[in-house]
Amino acid sequence: MDSHRRTAVNEIDSAGRTFAGVAEPVTQLNGHKAQAMDAAAFHSATRRILDEINTVIDGKSEAAKLALTVLLAQGHLLLEDVPGVGKTLLAKTLARTIDCTVSRIQFTPDLLPSDVTGVSIYNQSSRLFEFRPGAVFANIVIGDEINRASAKTQSALLECMEEHQVTVDGDSYKLDEPFMVVATQNPIEMEGTYPLPEAQRDRFMARISMGYPDEDSEIEMLETHQATSPLAKVSAVVTAADVAAMIAAVQQVYVSQAVKEYTVSLGRATRESPLLRLGASPRSLLQLLRAAKATAALDGRDFVLPDDVVNVAESVLAHRIILDRKAASAGETPHSVIRGILNRLPVSQNLADAADRSATKPAAKQASGTGLRRNH
Repeated sequence: MDSHRRTAVNEIDSAGRTFAGVAEPVTQLNGHKAQAMDAAAFHSATRRILDEINTVIDGKSEAAKLALTVLLAQGHLLLEDVPGVGKTLLAKTLARTIDCTVSRIQFTPDLLPSDVTGVSIYNQSSRLFEFRPGAVFANIVIGDEINRASAKTQSALLECMEEHQVTVDGDSYKLDEPFMVVATQNPIEMEGTYPLPEAQRDRFMARISMGYPDEDSEIEMLETHQATSPLAKVSAVVTAADVAAMIAAVQQVYVSQAVKEYTVSLGRATRESPLLRLGASPRSLLQLLRAAKATAALDGRDFVLPDDVVNVAESVLAHRIILDRKAASAGETPHSVIRGILNRLPVSQNLADAADRSATKPAAKQASGTGLRRNH
């Protein structure tokens, strides 16, 4: 490993995680470590979730898959687009496919941090302060129009999203596992919005722009969504325990040293790019690799290829980087910069190394000759 890559690994280690071992938060349910789900059950469960989402969200199968990827990677999802394209509908549908606790927070300018995290109330009969949990105490928290609240209220989610706990009046309270925040926001050019600060955006594993549906999907929507809400037909197809077992299975996906080095090289390239004022953080590389592991699991593999990193790189990194003003004036976008860096990074030898486990993983032998697929 060259000096640049060693420096990047040291930076990640200094953040409190061990990149070489891809340290992950331990998934627990009722205080016990979750047991990993076997491959057949994993495939069946993910198929049921995606099928249920796709019955409601027309023509957005890739967005549904990425939302499930973030859930299984123990991340948080940011849905950004103009009003009326199904951001909140996707968040609600994902939540309803799981038999777990769900809460929804409508972010408004007068929303207080205590409305999100909870508050200590004085009980006159016991003469003690009692903690009343806020809306964030749920397995899946839907934050609707998060950028319509003040920066003070937005910051109430920082500790929740990173440490899965809430601190109120000096006391810390653990959140239930699994825990995921699915937030929606309108573009910052729209009236009445407050842009999320960099530290807040960095807490979200991925950002999705829904976009408008194609013509056939929009016609199908007009035919099927008029009489009743499509959410009325959505039912839970997995339990919280199933999700915990699926997350545990994703954590066992193998990551070779070559893939780790490739991921670090990508992060270093964003920090050194003259087109960017702010590159990818160490936290973003950890989340990028977790998302790649979930992608590999959803594709039926128990090992990660550089292709998995490439396929989620834009969604994971684009909202975390800041363009140089000259680059922005020249028409560059965060997505175009990430694509350019990916196209310049060497991957052929990395791919061969990543698949060099044929003695213990027969499936990798077949993957070694496939070449890297670039789906931009």
